[in-house]
Amino acid sequence: MSADRQAMPYVPDTTETPRMPGRPRHALPADACDAHCHVFGPYDRFPLQHTSTYAAPDAPAQRYLAMLDALGARRGVLVQPAPYGVDPSALLDALAQGQGRLRGVAVADSQVSDAELQTLYDGGVRALRFVEARDPSGRLFPGSVGFGEVAALAPRMKQHGLHAQLWAPCDVYMQHLPALARLGLPLVIDHLGSLVPARGPQDAVFQLLRGLLADGAIWMKLTLCRVGTAPDYADARYLHDAFVQANPDQVLWGSDWPYVRMGERAPAADALADVAWEWLGSDALRQQVWVDNPARLYGF
Repeated sequence: MSADRQAMPYVPDTTETPRMPGRPRHALPADACDAHCHVFGPYDRFPLQHTSTYAAPDAPAQRYLAMLDALGARRGVLVQPAPYGVDPSALLDALAQGQGRLRGVAVADSQVSDAELQTLYDGGVRALRFVEARDPSGRLFPGSVGFGEVAALAPRMKQHGLHAQLWAPCDVYMQHLPALARLGLPLVIDHLGSLVPARGPQDAVFQLLRGLLADGAIWMKLTLCRVGTAPDYADARYLHDAFVQANPDQVLWGSDWPYVRMGERAPAADALADVAWEWLGSDALRQQVWVDNPARLYGF
């Protein structure tokens, strides 16, 4: 058993109430999917497994489903946050409460059993998340599973119908993505690749990501709030548009609710949806990004 599995559960002393959206000005397509959110708690039932590096949100499944309803999104994808480590209990409970409208991205390391992987799939999980973000001392964030585990898990992930979701500072992708793309495993990149808009379109990481996306080797999540500058996110527009143009069949939209680490800077999901609606520009593309692509990837 790994040290992660022996972590001591704990209930946060204080929690942060997440910002809830209003109704977007533009109605989302029927069966629209918010492909990137998180649930936390209720903490008396689902305590954290690791010390959180951010304020713990009060974001249980019922509040999350109310957020989706306010947004007008019929479907959603929940991503297991790092403080839960490899314990999927809160995620699986939320997926069950979704009664078929949700899919999940869990966290597991190479010690996970085939029976556990099958349980995840049966519960609505369609991917495992790997994070290569480190603290100043070089350690992974508590509860994270790094990119180094992907290759070892890839054969069994394929067997169990799971893809890989990746999150890292942008420059880290230069080191890892060429090899990961050769595994033949679908790879989903979080948050516009964590790119820095000010580096411009000649940025080598942007060029790498756009090329891999155009080749069909990766998928891209068009989550603006971690990359662009509120309120209009205009500095990130060229990144969004370039990825959509590179491969409109393999881009996804997500709000990133409940916006951990953002505090008072947390956006409203309805405002983000309205930006995406305008930038996508046509009903055909909105249908593709919000409905068809997530349905194909996550098996709705």
